[in-house]
Amino acid sequence: MFNDIGALELMTLGIIAVLVFGPDKLPKVIQDLTGVIRKVRAFSDDAQREIREELGPEFKDIGFEDLNPKTFIRKQLDSDELGLKEIRSSLDLRKEMADVTDAAHGHDSGPAKKPAPPAGNDPPASGADTA
Repeated sequence: MFNDIGALELMTLGIIAVLVFGPDKLPKVIQDLTGVIRKVRAFSDDAQREIREELGPEFKDIGFEDLNPKTFIRKQLDSDELGLKEIRSSLDLRKEMADVTDAAHGHDSGPAKKPAPPAGNDPPASGADTA
């Protein structure tokens, strides 16, 4: 959770804490804060333990971070029970989008061909003046 806080941020938080609470009240505030954090962790651990007991022995190894919808869906898609990896590898979305874009612009989706210049409008030879 706090893995991305650097030394400069910690020093800034410390200075702000000293300015807000004062140097004499700061140790008491830190002590109260750590007590609150311990109580929240104990409450969370008790709630997880009770949920595991209610669900039964088949769910004793459940990870509560797995209940996050994004994590749950990602985990289900990574397990290849439905053959989704084969489908995903066979789909080339960039090619499909390029084909749709070419069709929308009226281009041929096959190999790139240069259009032939219209007949009768030959470009003048290099170095020749046309007047």
